[in-house]
Amino acid sequence: MIKLAIFDCDGTLVDSGDTIYRALDAALTAHGLICPPKQQSQKVIGLSLVEAMQRLVPEGDHAALAETYKQAFYDMRGAGQVEERLYEGIADLLDVLEADAWVLGVATGKSDRGLAHVLATHGWEKRFVTLHTADRHPSKPHPSMALAAMADVGAEPHMTILIGDTAHDMGMARAAGVGAVGATWGYHERGELVDGGAQFIADAPAQVVAAAQEWTGRHA
Repeated sequence: MIKLAIFDCDGTLVDSGDTIYRALDAALTAHGLICPPKQQSQKVIGLSLVEAMQRLVPEGDHAALAETYKQAFYDMRGAGQVEERLYEGIADLLDVLEADAWVLGVATGKSDRGLAHVLATHGWEKRFVTLHTADRHPSKPHPSMALAAMADVGAEPHMTILIGDTAHDMGMARAAGVGAVGATWGYHERGELVDGGAQFIADAPAQVVAAAQEWTGRHA
């Protein structure tokens, strides 16, 4: 049977929090708004842009804010100011999962363009078999991206795990019926992950392997 590991991107595969915060600050400032503190702002990472803006600033033209954010991020990328570094241990984790016959996928609140840039930066254009972004799906925690990823490769929920750093990811995983692995190295705290529905907690990428084995072992 096919084993599928679906990864969130920002806060799980790559540490892009500083860049995202700078783009958020630029977008809100352009509309005469004050950006909430960094720790608070990073809690919306992973949501689709309009939903993220709604959480940050309940009053405002959220669609316009989302477009301004996109342009700010695009301008930063053109200026070489975008940092999306791999978390330590992620490359090794992907190697271990692939060696154990796991198919890899991504489900992210990024745009198609943003995800393509991350994959190209790290030489991953062909590494992930299934890719789903906010451009084509409802915002997390809706299960659409996870369900589509399973359909792409023919995987069943009991053979699929989703690794993410936010409660939004955990809610998506639970709604799709897949194993929910909360990554504490990202932007939500352990308690938020548990409250969001995490069935497993990984404090380092290497710990995802045991969670993956336990999830599939439950249904062997």
